[in-house]
Amino acid sequence: QVQLVESGGGSVQAGGSLRLSCAVSGYTYDRYCMGWFRQAPGKEREGVGGINTDGTIQYADSVKGRFTISPDNDKNTLYLQMNSLKPEDTAMYYCAAKAGRLAWWALLQRSSYDYWGQGTQVTVSS
Repeated sequence: QVQLVESGGGSVQAGGSLRLSCAVSGYTYDRYCMGWFRQAPGKEREGVGGINTDGTIQYADSVKGRFTISPDNDKNTLYLQMNSLKPEDTAMYYCAAKAGRLAWWALLQRSSYDYWGQGTQVTVSS
């Protein structure tokens, strides 16, 4: 089955940048939509951004203009470039996948996804 492995997390000062990677294996011949989520202690897991099967990308308002999702299909990897990081971005970041297309409004919903990675920690200090 589909396996997702996140990497690239770490500790950075406010205003800095990180790039997270999600390595994907176990694909079938179906097309998948994918998303990035994050969860801080005591809070629900929330959608950061998602990419649909047609390449359309949706971002949460809180990260729009600062974060960028980009796929590298040849490497079976999905990236999350995180710029201008803020302390409130501190969270465990997860990669997720679902076979088939999602409505644009469903790309940031946790319940839309079937497969999840183990997460990578991002800590932003002031």
